[in-house]
Formats: sequence, C-alpha cells, structure tokens
Amino acid sequence: MATNNNKETVYIPLEDVESEHCALIVEKGLAKVDGIESQKVEINNRRAAITVTNTETIGKAVKAVKDLGYGVPTVKNSFPVLGMTCASCAGSAESIVTYEPGVIDASVNYATGNLTVEYLPNMTDATKLQKAVQSVGYDLLIVDEAKQQESLETIHAEKFKKLQNKTIWAVILSLPVVAIGMFFMDMPYGNEIMWAFSTPVVLWLGKDFFINAWKQAKHRSANMDTLVALSTGIAYLFSVFNMFFMDFWQQRGLHAHVYFEAAAVIIAFILLGKLLEEKAKGNTSTAIKKLMGLQPKTVMVIAPDGTEKQTAIEDVHVDDIILVKPGEKIAVDGMVTSGNSYVDESMLSGEPVPVLKQENEKVFAGTINQKGSFQFKAVKVGKETMLAQIIKMVQDAQGSKAPVQKLVDKIAGIFVPVVIGIAILTFILWFILGGDNGIVQGLLAAVTVLVIACPCALGLATPTAIMVGVGKGAENGILIKDAESLELAKKVNAIVLDKTGTITQGRPEVTSIQWLNNDDATKTILLSIEKQSEHPLAEAVVKHLAGVATTTLSNFDSITGKGAKATHDNETYFVGNKKLLAENNIAISESLQNQSDEWGKQSKTVIWFANSQQALSVIAISDKIKETSVQAIKEMQEMGIELYMLTGDNEATAKAIAEQTGILHYKAEVLPQHKADFVKELQQQGKVVAMVGDGINDSTALATADVSIAMGKGSDIAMDVAKMTIISSDLTKIPQAIRLSKQTVATIKQNLFWAFIYNLIGIPLAAGILYPINGFLLNPMIAGAAMALSSISVVTNSLRLKWKK
Repeated sequence: MATNNNKETVYIPLEDVESEHCALIVEKGLAKVDGIESQKVEINNRRAAITVTNTETIGKAVKAVKDLGYGVPTVKNSFPVLGMTCASCAGSAESIVTYEPGVIDASVNYATGNLTVEYLPNMTDATKLQKAVQSVGYDLLIVDEAKQQESLETIHAEKFKKLQNKTIWAVILSLPVVAIGMFFMDMPYGNEIMWAFSTPVVLWLGKDFFINAWKQAKHRSANMDTLVALSTGIAYLFSVFNMFFMDFWQQRGLHAHVYFEAAAVIIAFILLGKLLEEKAKGNTSTAIKKLMGLQPKTVMVIAPDGTEKQTAIEDVHVDDIILVKPGEKIAVDGMVTSGNSYVDESMLSGEPVPVLKQENEKVFAGTINQKGSFQFKAVKVGKETMLAQIIKMVQDAQGSKAPVQKLVDKIAGIFVPVVIGIAILTFILWFILGGDNGIVQGLLAAVTVLVIACPCALGLATPTAIMVGVGKGAENGILIKDAESLELAKKVNAIVLDKTGTITQGRPEVTSIQWLNNDDATKTILLSIEKQSEHPLAEAVVKHLAGVATTTLSNFDSITGKGAKATHDNETYFVGNKKLLAENNIAISESLQNQSDEWGKQSKTVIWFANSQQALSVIAISDKIKETSVQAIKEMQEMGIELYMLTGDNEATAKAIAEQTGILHYKAEVLPQHKADFVKELQQQGKVVAMVGDGINDSTALATADVSIAMGKGSDIAMDVAKMTIISSDLTKIPQAIRLSKQTVATIKQNLFWAFIYNLIGIPLAAGILYPINGFLLNPMIAGAAMALSSISVVTNSLRLKWKK
C-alpha cells in the first residue's frame, strides 16, 4: 500500500477479468463509487489499483466489483469476541473492525458473542483484527477452527465460575450493609461497618465495571459498564465524603446520609443478573451443542495390512477404511465397502425409521449404526462432512442479524450517551427545583437513572429469539442460513414448487406390471436384459424385480431412443417403447393394449417386453408423488398461500400431478431460465415469493426468490444457493418453517416491546417524575434489581420458543 498526500492507493485482487473489455467495465463501475479518486485495472497482475481517501471506500469498491459479476477473492471468518458485557460493547467492537483497512463487512452479535467478518487477505488478517478489537478493551479468539469451540467452552466455563464466585461474595457482603442501612441506621459505628463491607464489593468484586468504563472513555465511547461505574462510583464516593465530613452538611442544616447499601446492592444485583443471563444464554445454543455431540472423538481405522487402529477424528483422511460396530456413531461421510446394517438417520432426515445400508451406499457423519457391523471408505472428512456443514450453517444463521436488529443496534449505540445526558439533566433539575435536599436527592435520582437504564434487554431482544428459532429449526430438520430469511418467511404468500424431486420422489419407479402369462422364465429374461441396459427406466425395472434370478443372454444390443434387444435360447426378446414393437411386427393382445391406454391417461410412462411374435408384458413407470406432498400442499393452501408448480415435463404429466395433489396453478415444459422469470413475475405483482427446488436447474430461481428453500436430497448447488434447506426433502417441513418464522418474529416483537416499555417507564420513574405528585422516589437498589430482571425476562421469553410446537 503506497501513501501519497494523505490518500492511499490500495489493490483489490480480481478474478475473471481477462480482457481489456472486462477491465473497462470494472473501471467504469469503480468510477461511480464515492471516495475513489482514481482507478486502474491491471490485467496482468489481476488487480484493480484504486486511490481512496478513507478505508470505508474499499468495502464499497469490492461490493461494486461483485455487483458487476466479477469475483474478488475475499476471506469470510467468524471469531468469538471476548470481554463484551452489553449490546453497546458489540457496537464498539463492530465499529472498530468495520473501519479496519481491507474489511468489506463486519457484524458482531452480542447474543452469540461472535464477530462475522469478510476481508481482503492482502490487506488485513486475523491478527490485525485482533489488535484492533483489543484496542477498545475486548479480545478475539483466533485459535484453529477445530479447537475454537473447545477453547471457547473452557473460557466460558472459567468466566461463569468466576462470575458465580463474585456474585456469591457480593451477596454475602451486601446483606449486612442492607440490614444496617435499612433497620439499624443509628447503631454505633454503623456507617464505618457499612463502609468496611461495601468497599470490597465496589472496589474488588465490581472493579471490572470501572476498568471497562475507563477503556471505553479512552476511546470516547460508553457502554453499560460506564453506567454501572458512574452510578456506583458516585454513590460510594458521596457516602465516603458524607461519613468523613458530616459537618459540611450539618452546618447547612442538612442530615449527612450515606448510600453504601445502594452501591453494594447495585453491584450484587447486576452480577446476579449477569450470572442468570449467562446461564440462560447458554441454554439458547443447546442445538449447536447437540449437533456437535453427534460426532465421535475417535474411530477404528483398518490399515492396508488389515490391522485395526484407534484414530483421532482429526487424523482421519479421505479413502481411509473405517470399521463401524453396533451402536456406534458414524464419524465421517463415506461409502459402504463391505457388510450391511440399519442406520438411524433421524438427525438428518427427521425420519425415525432406520435405513438399510449396503455396499456402495452413502453413510453420513453423526448418524447411528444399529445392530449390524460394516466397513466404509471415508469420502468427506473434517469440515467437508454434511454434519460439519450443518453445524457451520446453524452457527452462521444464529450469528446473523435480522433486518430489525440493525435498527435496534443503532438505538443501542446512542442509548448510553443519551442516558448519561438524562442523568445529568435530572441532577440539574433537582438542584434547581429540589429545595434544601435538592443536591442529595438529585444525586440519588441521577444514580438511579444510570442504574435502571440498561441497554442489555434491548441488545438481547432479537438475537436470543433468532438463536432459539434457528436451533429449533435445526432440531426439526429445517436448516436456516440467515436471520433475514427466518424473519421474511412469515410474509410468504406465494410458493413456487419444482415437480421432480420436490413434489415427487425424483426417481422413476415401477408402479404396475401386466403379464400376458405370468411366467417366471420370462421374468428372468426381462431382468437379465434390463440389468445390461444403461437406461434410467431399466434401473426401475431391475429394482422392482429384485429377488428374481438372472440368466445368460447373447447378442445384447441397445437401440437408441427405442429400447434394447437380446437373444436367449435362439429367441429374440425386446424391451422398449411401442415404436420398437411396431418396427418388428410384434402383435399386442387386446388386454395388454387396454391396460397401456389406461396407464397413458394417468400420464405414466409405458414400456413393453416382447419376444419376436407377441408382447409378453406391459410395464407402467412413474415418478411417484411423495406420501407427504398432498398433506403439505393442503396445509400451505389453508395458510392462504398460493401454490404454483413448474416442471419441464409435458402438459399431460403436469396436469395429472396437479390434479392428484390439489395444486390449482401449474406450468409445463418450463426451461430452467424461465423459472426465474416466473418468480420475478410474481414479485412484480407484489407477492413475497418462496421457491422450492432440488436441482441445479432450480438454482437461478432459488437465487431470485425472496425466500429460497432447497430439498436436502437434491444437488449441492441448490443447497448452496438456498437460504433454507429441508434435510429430509419432506414438503410438510415448509409449513413448519413458516410457523417457526411467525413464532420467532412474534417473540422478537414481544422482547422489543418489553425492552422499550421497561426503559420508557423506568427512566422517568428513576428521575423522580412522581415525586411532585405523591412523594415517590425510586430506590437505587430496586432500580438495580429491575435492570437485572429486564435482561433475564427477555432471554426467558426467547427460551419459550423451545417448547412451542
């Protein structure tokens, strides 16, 4: 990076910019970005050189390049932030990282304690980001990702234990102070005893509030620690002054009150509130802990010489052969090489019935082997396994911010300075209007304002509900990628469904066979021909005739577009369409023809099996509708959602599926690119559209939709694009996801309502608004209890989501 006259020339690495024409497009795009004074794309170096006046412009420039359709190799990471105590802390940490050179986007979630950051690796790295965060009094945990969770749990466990000890001591030491301050005010040396007990509470157990407040002050910032430090510090110092200089007040005809009990009890209540909040926040992330608990720590690897070796999960490599014994968890994704067993895949699919796994079938990490024993070859290990991907997706979603949270963050960011301003104004008004006790009561009211006004409830309102909602979704087989889609799903009023693999099974199956003569010998020949055929429909016949013996054939010939033929005992046999039979002058009996016509009306695919003289059987094949699709479609229609089915299949098949499922709107023979156009049409009509698909051909439409939902048994590309994934590919999960969205958004609104109402009522009461009316002045101790209660109530309300159906 070169610096010239306070302007910086920075380099943005580029992908796909391989011609002067591409370079010109990028240069024109960058020229429109405010804050860029000059720009030049260097094709040979694959980078754009831009002269900027501030670091914020770099992020805008990268976004502009991406919007033009060119790639910028950025790094996206998530790091735990340590030392945060409230929502304002999250704002401070986020702000300092956002302005770090090379950072494209940064977001700190107070509930999860995570920083999600995207940056240019040629300009910054994890260590620089850590130093930036440390400069405002917090820290980043930047250990290896595999050890991150373990390190974090250790840190949290130590923090919780330390907080627990502090809270217990604060309560024990505060009790005698409260007893003397409220019931034995006139006892000899009462003030001195209260001072002795409250000093360790304020200056030892509460020292972190003062340290953190000072760190914030150095950076001209303020957070909850600032409010606590100011309120308890003022109360404590005022009491010490009154204890040693009683004459100062007595000479003015006033009584010298001490407020040691207020300072001590405020610290004790706030520590107790933090302890309960930490415990409750721990409960909101149980979904992640459950998912992580599904992966075993060690596995039994079979060496090339056949010996068995106990191996740590992180040391397993692709192509290793792993032995799975009865009752064990499968450690990585793989393919069965020998043996067979039933495997409980309920954590993936939500289906309670175990699935039979035989040779060449896939197994997944986290699933549980039942009674059998088998060996499998590792195909995906570490971060590549489906379980690891699910955990990452849930973590990212829990850490993402819902649109409503951005507004709340802005409010939380200015909240503390506003409260300090209100506290100062309260003191001034009391000083002017309060008469003889104006100074004392003004100071007390200002302290109470500082104590009761806590931004924590506000900061926790949205993220705790999102964490529980995303976790509940994961437990029910609904993976949600970000908070925005969870918030938006409740507004969906139009759903576009792909047919194949979404409404239907996605694989052809034999539904019926009609035989001319039910002869086992002909079944054997049919199976033997189809076993040699590569046609997808042949696979369906082979599956249907499983258990039938095979025989030897000669002269096998695959006839493109028509079928196949082969010879057995000097007789030629044909399997294929009617055209193949017509070309070979093969007779068809009336009963077989009638059956074929009937199946044709039902839009089933018909294939024929014949010898050289006559048709021996007719076979109906179709892509079966999933058992749950009809129920799911009915549920969604009852929710007032319009359903549209799009398919590349012919009109007759589309019509038959629509009639069987109760879908009113459908389009047949739709090309992949037209699916996205149809989604746009619905959006232009003012509809909030969800697209549900499973294939690569659905990916454009998924990206276009407001809410995109992929079927978990579909393509990886569809799942990458979609914001939600239904692991089991069961359509009934979609109405469940919409209901979950409604419940989560309702919880967020409840939380925000109570957080705002608490402050709207609490702050004026603390300032003494009722004093002129009925003489009521809120005690700072009660204010401390109310503040602690506000945060706990918000987290507890979010946890209620767990028990909703």
